[in-house]
Amino acid sequence: MEYTILFGVFFFFMLIGTPIAFCLGLSSLATILYMDLPPLVVFQRLSSGISVFTLMAIPFFIFAGDLMVRGGIAARIVAFAGSLIGHVRGGLGQVNIAASTLFGGISGSAVAEAAAVGGIMIPQMKARGYGADYAVNVTSMAALIALMLPPSHNMIIYAISGGGRISIADLFTAGIIPGLLLAASLSVVAYLVARKRGYPTEAFPGFARVGRLLLESIPGMLLIAIIFGGVRSGIFTATESSCIAVIYALLVTAFVYRSLTWHDFVHATQQAVRTTAMVLLIIGMAGAFGWLMAYLRVAQISLEWMQSVSNNPFVILLMINIVLLVLGTFMDMSPLIIITTPIFLPVVAAFGVDPVHFGVIMILNLGIGLNTPPLGPVQFVAAAVARISIWEAMRSVWPFYGAGLFVLMLVTYIPALSLWLPSLFH
Repeated sequence: MEYTILFGVFFFFMLIGTPIAFCLGLSSLATILYMDLPPLVVFQRLSSGISVFTLMAIPFFIFAGDLMVRGGIAARIVAFAGSLIGHVRGGLGQVNIAASTLFGGISGSAVAEAAAVGGIMIPQMKARGYGADYAVNVTSMAALIALMLPPSHNMIIYAISGGGRISIADLFTAGIIPGLLLAASLSVVAYLVARKRGYPTEAFPGFARVGRLLLESIPGMLLIAIIFGGVRSGIFTATESSCIAVIYALLVTAFVYRSLTWHDFVHATQQAVRTTAMVLLIIGMAGAFGWLMAYLRVAQISLEWMQSVSNNPFVILLMINIVLLVLGTFMDMSPLIIITTPIFLPVVAAFGVDPVHFGVIMILNLGIGLNTPPLGPVQFVAAAVARISIWEAMRSVWPFYGAGLFVLMLVTYIPALSLWLPSLFH
C-alpha cells in the first residue's frame, strides 16, 4: 500500500498540473503519514538534501551562463561559427549546431542554449528561406549537446544522487566524446535535410574575417578550457570552478567586450536566483522522496524484477532506456535524475555497468526527453522563438530525433565512448 500512496499521489498531482517539487513533497508527506512516521522526517530530508556543498556549483554555473548570454559571448561564438562553416549546404543549420557545440561548453544548460543560440539563429534562418520547423528542430536537438559537455550541472546532480561517490571530473570528461558524436550526427542529418529541401549556402567571408571573429570569440571560449582543465587537473573543485566561471564571465563581458550593462547584470542575477530556487526546491523535495524509496527498498525490488526478466546486461540497459525515454516525455530532467538514479544505479551496478558510463547514458536519454511533448521544454522554447506551434515542429523532427536515438544506442552499448577519455587521466 505504501508504494501505491507514494507513486499514486505523485502521479495524481502531476497530472492535474501541480509543480513537480510539490508533487514530490506531497506524495512523500502522504506516505509518511500513512506509515505513521513523524512528518518532521520530510523536512529533515528536505534540509539535508540541499545541504550539500557540491550543489553550490549549480547556481554559479547558471549565473555564469546568464551573464554570457546577456554579455554578448553567445553572439560572438555564433558569428565565428557562421564564418567558419556557413558555406556548407544548409549553412545556417550547420552554424547552429557548431555554435551550440561551442556555447554548450559554457552554458551547460539545454534550455539556456536553445534560448541563446535559437534567439540569434532562428530569425536569421527564417529570413533566408529556411523552414521554421527546420530551424526549430536543428536548434532544439543541438541544444542537447550542452548537457554532455562540461560544465553540465545535470551531471553534478547525477553525481550527488548517486551518493556523492561518483567523480564529477570523470563525468565531465566522459561526456565529451558522446557530445561531439551527437554534434556530428546532427550535422549529417541537417545537411541531408537541407539538401533535400534545397536550402541555400552562405558565401565564405574569407580567412581574414574568420581569423578576426576567432580572436573576438577566444576570450569567451577560454572559459571551457579554464573549467575543464582546472577541474580535471585538480587545481580546483567543480564548486570552485563555478565561482571562477562567474568572475571570469563578469571580467570578459564587462571589461573585455564592454557589452554587459547594469540592467543586463540585474536581470541575469534575478534569472539565476529564480532558476536556482526552482532547482534546489526540487532537489530538497526529492531528498524526502528518495529516502522513502530507499526505506521501501524500491531499488532492490526493481533489481529482482529485472533479473526475473533477463540476466543479460544489454537487455537490462535497453529496458532502462525505454523507461527513461517514456518518463522523459512528461517529467523534467532534474527531478527524474534525482528520482531514478537511486533506483537504476544499483541495478546496473549489479550487472557490471560503470556508474560514469551509466551517467552519460542517463543524461543523453533524458536530454532527448526534453525535446519530447507533452513537456518538451527545449522544443517549446525553440518553437516560441520561431513563433510556430510545437506540433508543426514535431511533424518533421524525426530525422533529428533518430540521430539522437542512434547516438544513445552507441553510447549505451559501446562503453569506451564514455570511459576511454576519463581513463587517460588515471
